[in-house]
Amino acid sequence: MRFGAALLGVLLIAVNLRVGFVIAGPVIPDISAEFRWSASTAGLLTGLPLISFAVFSPMAPGLARRFGLDRALVMALLLIAVGILGRSIPVEAAVWIGTVLIGTGIAFLNVLLPSLVKRDLPLRVGSVTGLYTAAQGAVAAAGAAVVVPLANASAYGWRLALGIWAGLALIALAILLPKLRSRNRVAATVDGPAGRLRSPWKSALGWQVTLFMGLQSLAFFVLIAWLPSIERELGIPAETTGLHTSVFLMVGVLASLVAGTVMQHASDQRPIALGSSVLAFLAYAGLAIAPQLTLLWVVVGAVGCGSLIVIALSLFSLRTGNHEQAASLSGMAQSVGYGIAAVGPVVFGALRDLTGSWTFPLSAAAALMLALCATAVLSARNRLIG
Repeated sequence: MRFGAALLGVLLIAVNLRVGFVIAGPVIPDISAEFRWSASTAGLLTGLPLISFAVFSPMAPGLARRFGLDRALVMALLLIAVGILGRSIPVEAAVWIGTVLIGTGIAFLNVLLPSLVKRDLPLRVGSVTGLYTAAQGAVAAAGAAVVVPLANASAYGWRLALGIWAGLALIALAILLPKLRSRNRVAATVDGPAGRLRSPWKSALGWQVTLFMGLQSLAFFVLIAWLPSIERELGIPAETTGLHTSVFLMVGVLASLVAGTVMQHASDQRPIALGSSVLAFLAYAGLAIAPQLTLLWVVVGAVGCGSLIVIALSLFSLRTGNHEQAASLSGMAQSVGYGIAAVGPVVFGALRDLTGSWTFPLSAAAALMLALCATAVLSARNRLIG
């Protein structure tokens, strides 16, 4: 019963982790038309959540220490709910402010959720991380699929289509508030040693996990940002590129579930971490060398990226001694990691403009995936920061 309640809490929080910013992309043309935005302005709006992740992630551990982990989670859910509702107000400034609030709330949840798993479900880190990663991916994919039909069917257009997703955060708050008032004593007894532990910022292992997080984030965000453009230049129809993006997301969900199960039963995380990194390398190298096999590389990349995010999130718990240190490592790794992820697509596009071809940027990304392989082996060693 206690496990079921803890798992329900994790999943209710997790479904809010991605959908709030993913659903904006399909209706960006409608928002841009209403406010007469340029393409660069619209691009800034879609990039704001990633910027918020990088800026606000380091603040999450301090928020949890000051107010307690449970209250910090509630605050983050409130920020998301208010941000989603605010973004739907027919005022241009509200769209920007709401987007920043959404990004801030998700940044906090991104950091604190692995800490919650470490505290309440310490013996099932791998499987629970895989399950909640798959849940957030599935809800995000569903949201992206229905947001345009909802906008077209409503007199309120994109505002209603975006605003109704605040309901997920409000449902989570309604169910979790009565349960998030006190710490689970059983979890506290197995969470790890009390007292001060080493800061991950001063640990080589902490930086290895951080680089692993950053490079695997770059692998995902570059593909999701530029895959349609790469395929269009190859002469693939727009409808097919959209289908391939859906395949990428859904295969990633399945890969997350499998990776979580493997992580749960593996005494050594290095084989799965290295294997998933190799798949990411093969996806980029394959797109550069044999672009005619695009769908194959989409599936290979999806399996790699879907597994890598579960591994990265699990390492926040597996490499730390208690849930507070897990929050610190999560804040560090996600701040630096999403900073790398935010820069990656921009540099990738700039290399395309500079060379006039996708071959060089894809080859450069493949080289970075070799670095990811190295950080996978180092960060997945069975060690604690201390």
